[in-house]
Amino acid sequence: MPREVGTRSPRSRPLRQSPSMADVAAMAGVSSQTVSRVANNRDNVDASTRERVQAAMKMLGYRPNSAARALVTGRFGTLGVISFDISAYGNARTFAAISDAAREADLFVNFMGARAQTGAAVRQAFQQLMVQSVDGIILIESQILDTPELRLPSGVPVVFADGDTGHRYANVDIDQAEGTRSAVSHLLGLGHRTVWHVAGPRDSYAARRRAEAWHHTLKDAGAVVPTLLYGDWSAASGYEAGRALAARPEVTAVFAANDQMALGVMRALQEAGRRVPQDVSVIGFDDVPEAAFYPAPLTTVRQDFDAVGRHCVALLLEQIGGADTAKQASVAPLLVVRESTAPPAG
Repeated sequence: MPREVGTRSPRSRPLRQSPSMADVAAMAGVSSQTVSRVANNRDNVDASTRERVQAAMKMLGYRPNSAARALVTGRFGTLGVISFDISAYGNARTFAAISDAAREADLFVNFMGARAQTGAAVRQAFQQLMVQSVDGIILIESQILDTPELRLPSGVPVVFADGDTGHRYANVDIDQAEGTRSAVSHLLGLGHRTVWHVAGPRDSYAARRRAEAWHHTLKDAGAVVPTLLYGDWSAASGYEAGRALAARPEVTAVFAANDQMALGVMRALQEAGRRVPQDVSVIGFDDVPEAAFYPAPLTTVRQDFDAVGRHCVALLLEQIGGADTAKQASVAPLLVVRESTAPPAG
């Protein structure tokens, strides 16, 4: 059968080559050495030339070779991130902020999920990221690990987000205690004699900090400390706790450790014929985007996850540059008062 003239089989088609440093140099009208200086963030390039080279890189889709750059700078231009549950609201928001801050610093991000909330699983994730040549690692820790003396592989800068590191590693956290004090004090200030608490999981660092601050705030105010109820961060667990609370007529104020559980509590109260906030005030923690649109717009503690993520990247870059390896940063929360809290009836 005659072969058609002018056609090529897929295998014979030339592969499209990636743009080279020489291509960028030709478009920008500079030398390849200047392109290399810009690619490696060297200071000895004037601003207008740097902008011209960066514009050529963007137009051509040029990416510096990470291995070659590492030989020049000693860095790979990549950060690693480990998280147990990236679907959780706070973890997802923190990871998004880390990615944004890394992109602004012209860095890549490699993500590694750790299925088990154990020190062994975290160490394995660290080893896997180190094989991928990262300059530093951020661990978004939502749970308390299985050992109080977690030892991570040495030789790579580390920052924890939302984790109890015992000041052995750099850490960035929302001030959980202050956020809780503001929530409980708000309810006591409205005239409620005490505040019931639906806590998060027992193995969660954030949940433990909030439960401890709730307990201390009530004791410091001379209020009775009620029985603690536990959930698992889900609205369903808040609903189950809410059913138990709705059956107790003495309950007039509830502090839920996150907004999803607060939603479940509100649903259970509504089903029991107890109105929010006329009969029971409810307050949450996080300020998820939906909180303002709950049946009773939710009073809650806003966590600035964007600030947490950006602080993590900043601390990690400081470490990569040789700074203190165990800095601690705290981000202040904000009480957002809406319509789910009010003075007790009568």
